[in-house]
Amino acid sequence: MKRMLRALPLLLLASGSDLIADDAPGPAAVEFARDVRPILERHCYACHGPERQRSGLRLDVKSKAFAEGAHGPAIVPGSAAESPLIAFVSGEDELMMMPPKGERLSPAEVGLLTDWIDQGASWPDGVDEVTLEEPGDHWSFGPLTLPAPPGPAVDADGAWPRNAIDSFILERLEAEGLRPAPEVDRATWLRRVTLDLTGLPPTPGQVAAFAADTRPDAHGRMVEKLLASPRYGERWAQHWLDVVRYADTHGFEVNTERPNAWPYRDYVIRAFNADTPYDRFVREQIAGDAMGRDEATGFLVTASVLLPGQIGKDAPSIRLARQDAIDEIVNNTTLTFLGLSVGCARCHDHKFDPVSQVDYYSMQAFFAGVEYGDRPLRTPEAEAARREQAVYRSRLEDVERRLEGLEPPAGSGVERPPVDPRRNIDRFSPVAARRVRFTVLETNRLEPCIDELEVFDVEGRNVALAASGAAISSSGDTVVAGRHELRFAHDGRYGNARSWMSDEEGRGWIELEFPREHAIDRVVWGRDREGQYDDRLAVGYRIEVATDAGRWQTVADSTDRLAYSADRDQPVAFSTEGLDAEEAREAARLMEERKALEAEIEAAAAAQVAFAGVFRAPDPIHRLHRGDPEQPREEVAPAVPHALGTATLPMDAPEQRRREELADWIASPDNPLTARVMVNRIWQGHFGVGLVETPSDFGRNGAKPSHPELLDWLASEFIRSGWSVKQMHRLIVLSATYRQSSRIDPSAVATDADNRLLWRFPSRRLEAEAIRDSVLFVSGRLNPARGGPGFDFFRHRGGLQGFPPIEEFGEPGRRRMIYAHKVRREGDAVFGAFDCPDAGQSTARRIESTTPIQALNLFNSRFTIDESGAFADRIRAEVGPDVSAQVRRAYQLALGRDPGPEEVASAAPVVGAHGLTTLGRVLFNANEFLMLP
Repeated sequence: MKRMLRALPLLLLASGSDLIADDAPGPAAVEFARDVRPILERHCYACHGPERQRSGLRLDVKSKAFAEGAHGPAIVPGSAAESPLIAFVSGEDELMMMPPKGERLSPAEVGLLTDWIDQGASWPDGVDEVTLEEPGDHWSFGPLTLPAPPGPAVDADGAWPRNAIDSFILERLEAEGLRPAPEVDRATWLRRVTLDLTGLPPTPGQVAAFAADTRPDAHGRMVEKLLASPRYGERWAQHWLDVVRYADTHGFEVNTERPNAWPYRDYVIRAFNADTPYDRFVREQIAGDAMGRDEATGFLVTASVLLPGQIGKDAPSIRLARQDAIDEIVNNTTLTFLGLSVGCARCHDHKFDPVSQVDYYSMQAFFAGVEYGDRPLRTPEAEAARREQAVYRSRLEDVERRLEGLEPPAGSGVERPPVDPRRNIDRFSPVAARRVRFTVLETNRLEPCIDELEVFDVEGRNVALAASGAAISSSGDTVVAGRHELRFAHDGRYGNARSWMSDEEGRGWIELEFPREHAIDRVVWGRDREGQYDDRLAVGYRIEVATDAGRWQTVADSTDRLAYSADRDQPVAFSTEGLDAEEAREAARLMEERKALEAEIEAAAAAQVAFAGVFRAPDPIHRLHRGDPEQPREEVAPAVPHALGTATLPMDAPEQRRREELADWIASPDNPLTARVMVNRIWQGHFGVGLVETPSDFGRNGAKPSHPELLDWLASEFIRSGWSVKQMHRLIVLSATYRQSSRIDPSAVATDADNRLLWRFPSRRLEAEAIRDSVLFVSGRLNPARGGPGFDFFRHRGGLQGFPPIEEFGEPGRRRMIYAHKVRREGDAVFGAFDCPDAGQSTARRIESTTPIQALNLFNSRFTIDESGAFADRIRAEVGPDVSAQVRRAYQLALGRDPGPEEVASAAPVVGAHGLTTLGRVLFNANEFLMLP
């Protein structure tokens, strides 16, 4: 913001005269260090100095003082009249008066600043009292150091080091006078690594087999089995989905369902199971459409987004919504892959990291053609689903025809079902006709709308199709091009997106004329065959055929139908009223077949579409003054932040090429952030805290690594291994560091209370998903089905109805928790209390809390009671009625070990008095069950 200043009082005249002679000398030269800095120090540094920089303005450092702030450059050398600094301190705008509190600048001080700027704002180099580090001079932005592991220091018991990780850890421990904890026993290590890699406990059989396996490579063999399990991908995909904030709803106030989001979730699970090289994993999520992985681009659109109906129709609202949507993509990309938040640079240069406003909008340019939406998949699985769907549809049509033959005809004296928004059948005695008219007499709301009007002859052929030569006319049309047109009423395609709408509220008619006369006996029609809309529905109607005399003869109408109700959640079931016993049995069989076919069709349809990136020609991207879409400045080209790389493209670069270029730069082995960030996330997954405690902030505001050399060695090894995530797991879980017990050493606590040096294994509570999955696994009722649309935790999937929880789960609801339909910003009634992210924001690390609600939920919830009952049934089936045997088996299944004599003595009376179900509830609440040992 630049302002022309009113004339300032001339208060600095040495003579004190009221007037200035034409030949009077100009003001004396103003020196920065002597005259200007004391004024700034006294009045400005509190808000614009080393501690705070309000509005992005810092006045104690030359390079920052002349930079662009929230109001443009605060100082314009040579022109005090155009410098916002003078406008603010002079009081020209009372609302923007600076400083806002405390002592104001005197007229003399304002005059000095004015003269200094008009004289060119000379600020000599080397006079600043503060020296800033170069923005790019930060440990995480530099190249990998490729350190060699320390020498072979050996612990007293000879167990250290088992691999290079231990050498780095032991060197730091010894430097601090610490020793590692003893190695944990084999059963505890097995429970730890099994829960860690798969999110499920080991079975008693696995515990016994591992105890009996005395081969030197027994641990390695077990790790390979766990990594090969499909349960591994389900476990580790959850860590990734936390970071990218995956959910099955759109968010914001309406929070409507995002029904086709799950293919991205399944893609992530498959990628981890297949050990997809991480550099390819990165590329697929940014540019998977160029790699045959359309569903992978679901990464780009995992964030909340406003739907078109939630955005104002005015141009500024549309521009702001678009800016917010693309901002989410940029932030998701940089946080996830680079461990950097660049979003601050949307309004001003980043205060801490080397990301300018131009850098930020140049990053936006990589995504300038990305939209949020559903896209058809082109995978082999999707093509197979399309073929299957066609087969199912053909079978369904046959079933429908046979069911329709059992429908009571109009005028038969049997009261027919009410009008259904989806599909209505009107049977009548065969009649010869060449013209058929469908007249709407009444609607439930506004103008009537017809999805598809079908007329069948006695041989079951739809003779109303335009493709069969039928002509169509109407009483009048409301046309919305491509959506509501008369021709759509007989094009053979279902759905409100292709329908006819009358131009008269509550009334209207459609007439079909066939090329020749047909013997017809049935008309089928509806508002929306896909079932999304139930308004503008014909609830009163008449169907007529033209007679030879030119008059219209009614063959069916709505008078014998039950009254329409808008409160129904499901279509009206087929009625067997009026059918004999044989017809009723046939109808029941056909209805079961129809239900199964509809489910198959729905599943096949879901497998063909994913909510993912939808791509179009890129928009021009401009730097926005103060981040305001209504204040565009210069146009920018796609480019990465200048301090981090040189990848750039011309402004006219095609859309897909932009994302490919960015993906190549991120996934390059020369980009030091990518490998560092990912190995740190893997380390955090095993130890609870990363080597860098702020896993999505590797910038100046983030934490420094506890073991910088180990971090770089792991990153280098990650790249050398072909970006193999599973190889990182092998290194970590087979190390002596990972095998330590979790016992606490008071002397070590005094030196390193947070265990950042890893003198013991950091035991911690399992995540919500692992707890729920483990309960189901131990009860014997875990449904192993993988993939596909999620099961429900709530009675509604999204919208404004609220989210009443489901308390009792059938077989679909006993799948692993990663397969739940995740409602954004709404936690599950039981396990939401266990710090489960709500997908509102990226969760790089779950903060572990302990609350009374957790214990109350896990002990008293319907879920726990049901699964404890199933646990009891399983135990009785396996060991019979002996209480001592039941107690032993309960401990083996739940805790992976036999109970001690005291535990048997304590548990047996509880089982005798309160039942085996109660013991199950106790064990499911035990720390030993809930903790990673």
